Amino acid sequence: MYPLNRNRRTRNSSSMRSLLQEHHLTPNDFIVPLFVVEGKQLKEAIPSMPGYFRLSLDLLAAKAVSLWKQDLKAILLFVKVADHLKDNKGTEALNPTGLMQRAIKTIKNAVPEMIVMTDVALDPYSSFGHDGIVEKGKVLNDPTVTVLSEMALSHAQAGADVVAPSDMMDGRVLAIRNQLEDAQFHDTMIMSYSAKYASAFYGPFRDALDSAPGFGDKKTYQMDIGNRQEALEETQRDINEGADIVMVKPGLAYLDIIRDLKNNIQTPIAAYQVSGEYAMLKAAAAQGWLDHDQVMLEQLLSFKRAGAQLIATYFAEEATKLI
Repeated sequence: MYPLNRNRRTRNSSSMRSLLQEHHLTPNDFIVPLFVVEGKQLKEAIPSMPGYFRLSLDLLAAKAVSLWKQDLKAILLFVKVADHLKDNKGTEALNPTGLMQRAIKTIKNAVPEMIVMTDVALDPYSSFGHDGIVEKGKVLNDPTVTVLSEMALSHAQAGADVVAPSDMMDGRVLAIRNQLEDAQFHDTMIMSYSAKYASAFYGPFRDALDSAPGFGDKKTYQMDIGNRQEALEETQRDINEGADIVMVKPGLAYLDIIRDLKNNIQTPIAAYQVSGEYAMLKAAAAQGWLDHDQVMLEQLLSFKRAGAQLIATYFAEEATKLI
C-alpha cells in the first residue's frame, strides 16, 4: 500500500541496485563462435561482421589460448569449406583429416580443458548450400540424417565435447545419439538447435561461410517465424531423443520462445545471438546512434532474464572485458 511500499527504495543507490539485481552475466555464460579457414597466418575480415574474422588453424590455436585466459570456456566451431570439396552428399564432412576435424584437434592440443562444440550440418559442405542432400529440388530428410550421424561421430572421434546439429532434420538427434552410443562415445553431448527459425537474421553468417542456399530457401526444414507452440513440440522431441542442451535461434526476436521453454522443461537452454543481431548493433554504434557497450550488455542480459543458461554470441570477448 502506498506510501508504505515504495519500490524506488530498492533503486536508490548503485550498491543497493547491485545487491538486488536478479540476473548477472559472467564469462561462464558465453559460447564463442569461431570461423575456420585453410591456410597459415590467415585472419580474414568478414565485411558484414565488423571486428570478426575467419582464422587459419595456427591462429585458431592462439585464439583458444587467449579465450581461456579470459575465462571463456566454450568454443563453437564452423568451417569455410573450399568450393572444390563441396558436393551434394557432404562427403568432405566425413573426412577424418578434414578442416573441422583438424580444428577440433588444434584446440584440444592448445587448451585441453576448452569445451569444443561443433556445427553438425551439411550446408558448408553442400554444392547446393542446403542443410541436406538434394534430389529434384527437394531436401531429403532421412538420407541426410544418416550423413549427419556419421558426421557427428567423426567430430567425437576427433575430440569434440559437444556436437551441435543445426540442420532441423526430423529424427537427427536420436540417430546421432545412437551412433555415439554404439561407438562408445557415451560422454559426448548433443546441443540441439531445437527451435531454429527460418529467419532473415542469418545473412552475415552465410557470408562468413559462403553457405547461402543456391536455390530457394530453408523454410521446408527451419521453423516458421510465426509459430510458437511448435517450438515447444520440437524441443520436447529432441529432449526425448537424447539432447543434453537445447538451443533457440535467433535470439532477440525469440525471447518469448526461450521463456516458454524455461517454463516447461528442465534441460539447459542455449540462445544464439546471431550474426544479423551482431551486425545491426555494430552498424548503429558506428553511426553514433546507440551506446555500443551498454546496448550489448542489455541484450545479453535479456537472454539470461528470459531463461537461457548459455549464450552463443560474437560479443563474448567484448562483454567479458566489461563484466
